[in-house]
Amino acid sequence: MVKYKITLTKDEREQLQSVMGKGKHTSQQYRNACILLNSDEGPKGQRLSNEQIAQVLHINTKTVERVKQRFVEDGFDECMDRKPYPKKGPKKADGDFEAHLIALSCSEAPEGFARWSLRLLADKMVEMKFTDNVSHETVRRVLKKTKSSHGK
Repeated sequence: MVKYKITLTKDEREQLQSVMGKGKHTSQQYRNACILLNSDEGPKGQRLSNEQIAQVLHINTKTVERVKQRFVEDGFDECMDRKPYPKKGPKKADGDFEAHLIALSCSEAPEGFARWSLRLLADKMVEMKFTDNVSHETVRRVLKKTKSSHGK
């Protein structure tokens, strides 16, 4: 296991103490400030162990380790702010796709089948080149959203 050594500069220490002392800050910023101040191995820092910090803050020791790792690897500002969520890809089911899917689900089922299944609809939409690929789950969500009755 890698141990991360936290050495704060004077400016960083002052910023963290201001977060602890006053102002409007999120609970995550307050928690991270407390972790970093108690982990400081600088000249005035009185370093506590990860277990002691976790016990005082009523959090898991893994959280303490992740905050310290993020401080060392990403820097002070990144450590204090919430990580951004990854961007989602473009929507596959736009209005045109939905309209064609509903029209297809209301049409006659293929030969040998009593009615359309979600997988059959997904395969047919790809076959008709309305999309590159689509899962049966996406088809289900679109049909549920439109309250479609599968051709009944």
